[in-house]
Amino acid sequence: MGVFSRDEALKMAEEKGLDLIEIDPKANPPVAKITDFGQFKYEQRKKERKQKTEKLNETKTIWISLKIGRHDLEYKKAQIEKFLTKKKKVKIEITLKGREKAHFDLASQLLENLIKDLANKGKIDESPKKQGNKIFALINPL
Repeated sequence: MGVFSRDEALKMAEEKGLDLIEIDPKANPPVAKITDFGQFKYEQRKKERKQKTEKLNETKTIWISLKIGRHDLEYKKAQIEKFLTKKKKVKIEITLKGREKAHFDLASQLLENLIKDLANKGKIDESPKKQGNKIFALINPL
């Protein structure tokens, strides 16, 4: 709307039956908004709740192949541990391709060994499950 003195802005807010809310006091000149204060507080609380739930429900996904090498597996394990220490859920997923689909038992064994290695960092939320050509597990931080 423009730059107004404090008194003019208060008078404009009173005429509209609304409140004058200071948005950024450090700006030069300070930024204010004419709005209903109750509605403003409600929207702020709603935004804060949404941000909290987004951070809490964040799940990181790690994809592993059945043919993964030892060093690559150690690297993935380190990544998972890093996510668990940051209090993030981790979904470990192994995708079986082509003839690998016949070796579901090897994939589940690989996943179970990985989960055993991570037992001190997290607990299993969902035990290994098969879904089509994938096997996955969900691990929560301790």
